[in-house]
Amino acid sequence: MKRAKLSDIVGIINKKFPFRLAEEWDNVGLQVGDPAAAVERIMVALDPLPEVLEEAVTQGCQLLVTHHPLIFKPLRQITASSTAGRLVLQAASHGLALVAMHTNYDIADGGLNDLLAQRIGLQQVQPLQPTSPAPLVKLVVFVPDSHLEPVRQALFEHAYALGNYRDCSFAAAGEGTFTPQAGAVPAIGRVGTPERVAEHRLEILLQRDQLGKAIKTMLAAHPYEEPAFDCYPVLNETSQQGLGRTGVLAEPCTLASLADLVRQRLGCGPVRLVGDLDRPICKVALCSGSGTSLLNDALRVGADLLLTGDCKYHEAREAEACGIALLDAGHFATEILMVEAVQQFLQTALAAAGYQCELVRAAGERDPFQTR
Repeated sequence: MKRAKLSDIVGIINKKFPFRLAEEWDNVGLQVGDPAAAVERIMVALDPLPEVLEEAVTQGCQLLVTHHPLIFKPLRQITASSTAGRLVLQAASHGLALVAMHTNYDIADGGLNDLLAQRIGLQQVQPLQPTSPAPLVKLVVFVPDSHLEPVRQALFEHAYALGNYRDCSFAAAGEGTFTPQAGAVPAIGRVGTPERVAEHRLEILLQRDQLGKAIKTMLAAHPYEEPAFDCYPVLNETSQQGLGRTGVLAEPCTLASLADLVRQRLGCGPVRLVGDLDRPICKVALCSGSGTSLLNDALRVGADLLLTGDCKYHEAREAEACGIALLDAGHFATEILMVEAVQQFLQTALAAAGYQCELVRAAGERDPFQTR
């Protein structure tokens, strides 16, 4: 097992839950830390609270990964006179890096809204507010047989996953010809002598924003002084991503029964409901956290109910007027499930990449709201 750098871990997160997916108003990714620093212990939490940072420092962590960002709006100064400034200084002084996975994690396939949909048992799940699919390109490079596997393995770092399948490629055997000219330093053959070399045509599918990095990786791994390669735009549509999810329940139930199910599955306290308790619910729209801004999207897809948190009075009245039910399970309850999921994701991904890291969860995070 090898030692992970902070940049390695940020790259692994970015590949699965791309930071580019985040909303424009959001602030995600590496917020505090040296990308070259070694990381041996990582803590995952929902919020970068003072007690969470203290726990991460006490437990000897070098990285704290949270859902909500510590630095949300631009800081004009970093001083101990503000909570954010004080926590940034504390983290920096103890060598604790901070990474936020916020709306990029909400939007991405397998992210928080998929977790929430899975937890309550939705089927036929689709994005509620789809985003534009990421453009794809195919990188084709011609590699001598002796270096096919090293080049292929190097490019897998950037390869696009096809559904649940990663490390996808295609290779076909052929013959390459070339004649090195004066000034060339050929890896195979001699200047002025025509060469015929057994080569493979290697194809890798990439997201467009990975192409530049992939070409640099390929050039570093390829033995030739001037590798032959092509880049093709691909018209295949990628799987849709977006805010919120919509799906159907395995069996229709009443609003009251669904509320009982949600309380059980999310382990939360009382939930707030808008609508007739006997109303039948089949199609559900949901958005973790504060998602009532997606009310019109829920109406557009014909959902019987919108499940989210932080519903306000006038939003409830709007739902009543539009004839859609609301279930407010709370911001905390609809998002805290990310902690275990991100811990498991990082544990698996880091081990698969050959990195030795210990993953822990923040203890004792709780909903700030209390009921009596």
